[in-house]
Amino acid sequence: MGTQNEIVAGVSISHSHATVKQIEAAAAESERAAVESLLQRPEVLEAFVLQTCNRAEAYVVSETTASAREALSTYVDDVDPDAVHELGHEESFRHLMSVACGLESLVLGEDQIIGQLRNAYEDARSAGAIGPTLDDAILKSIHVGERARSETAINEGALSIGSAAVRFIDDEHGLRGATALVVGAGEIATLAAKALDESASRLVIANRTLPNAERLAGQLETETSVVGLDALSVAADESDVVVSATGSHEHVIDPDDLETAGETYIVDIAQPRDVAPSATSIDDVSVYDLDAIETMTDETKAKRREAAEVVETMIDEELGHLLSQYKRKRADQIVAAMYEGAERIKGRELRTALSQLESESDEGVSEAEREILESMADALVGQLLSAPTQSIRDAAENDDWSTISTALRLFGPGLKPEPAEPPTSPRSPEALSEEMRERMPTRVLEQLTEDD
Repeated sequence: MGTQNEIVAGVSISHSHATVKQIEAAAAESERAAVESLLQRPEVLEAFVLQTCNRAEAYVVSETTASAREALSTYVDDVDPDAVHELGHEESFRHLMSVACGLESLVLGEDQIIGQLRNAYEDARSAGAIGPTLDDAILKSIHVGERARSETAINEGALSIGSAAVRFIDDEHGLRGATALVVGAGEIATLAAKALDESASRLVIANRTLPNAERLAGQLETETSVVGLDALSVAADESDVVVSATGSHEHVIDPDDLETAGETYIVDIAQPRDVAPSATSIDDVSVYDLDAIETMTDETKAKRREAAEVVETMIDEELGHLLSQYKRKRADQIVAAMYEGAERIKGRELRTALSQLESESDEGVSEAEREILESMADALVGQLLSAPTQSIRDAAENDDWSTISTALRLFGPGLKPEPAEPPTSPRSPEALSEEMRERMPTRVLEQLTEDD
């Protein structure tokens, strides 16, 4: 962290308080594009964006809460304010950890979010948007997410979004003997296809890139065929159920593709949605989205609530570690700046003193005397700064930002001590010696006396 007051703020538009349409309104073309847009604002020091099928979130680091909020407002310009959950400084850290643990997921404890968080982190880092503050926060979140899954049963029996979609349609309409169409061949579509592989009698994989569809088909045991997206209409006619999960930013399934499909049940788990809204007007075609799946997953949430409580305690513990880490860094950087300024002043005054002593002595200053003077100067700096150093560290631990702010003004990175004005007349060796003797620790004075 830099020595300025760095504030983290975030906004979350997720399934817990927003509809799929509202999440779509917030999501940018890509996480990287969103991060780069935020970085263009001069008040943004760092930025991070996480966009998944059921959330769109942005975080920035700025010098004030007001400037952070102003920057984030551009991310949620087109979103209903009621769907936007604003996150404060510590709240942002806690929320990121909770997301990584799967506590904020549509399917409690699901594992895919860890990979999505890592990918978003790498995107932001490659865009130059990750600095010390968000780096610590995101890596700590990933760490606690991994702990939650290895030390608790939070993901025991957890469904992925893909498998939750299949469970939903099986519960609602049944899959025995059905022909199922999976649109897409990415991670979520793959999970859906593998879930369908256990119950459907035949599968069709439709994808823009046929080799990817063929690769997925090769992982399945059920009879599976592959088609391009231009054959969606024919594939839909042959299918009883459809699970769509592409990464397209435009609608993939239009009403024209479903006009002759007959009785068909579609679960659209893409973000943004794959199915055009007007498709819901077609007779015998039922379209469900992530909002519908959430009701079903309430049961799985209840089953793992005990594990979730353990994870909450774990998050409290890890958040405490993270905040202490930030405080130590902040205090150490201020102390380092303070000592750096003191060292410059010490060096300047020591050079002046040695120069005057050498000019007034026929024999000059011996190496032993020089070392003693330097030792005395070091001791003075250490003794004078010992109390303020402890005060700054105590202030950081106790969130005493008034003291911290004062220290920042006094010892911040802008501290450049002006050279001392030269004396109007050289100080006499006797005066200089007397002044220095008054400031010297007793042990140093005794050494000088012995050398004399």
